Amino acid sequence: MASTTPIATPDTASITRLVHDFYADVRRDPLLGPVFEAALQGRWEAHLARMVDFWSTVALGARSYRGNVVASHRPLGGVTPAHFAAWVRLWAEHTGRAFTPDVAHELQQAAHGVARNLFRAMIGRLPDFAEGAGHRH
Repeated sequence: MASTTPIATPDTASITRLVHDFYADVRRDPLLGPVFEAALQGRWEAHLARMVDFWSTVALGARSYRGNVVASHRPLGGVTPAHFAAWVRLWAEHTGRAFTPDVAHELQQAAHGVARNLFRAMIGRLPDFAEGAGHRH
């Protein structure tokens, strides 16, 4: 297995690679894959482009993403706390491999914020990973 040097300064190319590699694993994941496949049915390329825009906005300040994350995910059916845990775990693995610890941590914190908001909207409470983190909105 080839090892790559973690990236200290994210750019569009590294964010694009992160998003594409991450979602390739999401598609293969036995828990996450079916939910994403059912929701995206033939629209993976458009989703990946939107996710590159989203994470470029988060990581690079690109401001290329426009959308309502909660509204776009609310219609998904069958989503459980386990789906969120799997998504956050995979994201941590990918960001931890691709970037230096400080960059990975920032991306992971941003993902936790997204997951926390979606979890609250879809499950009706805060996720366990938000407990004790001072996020009681």
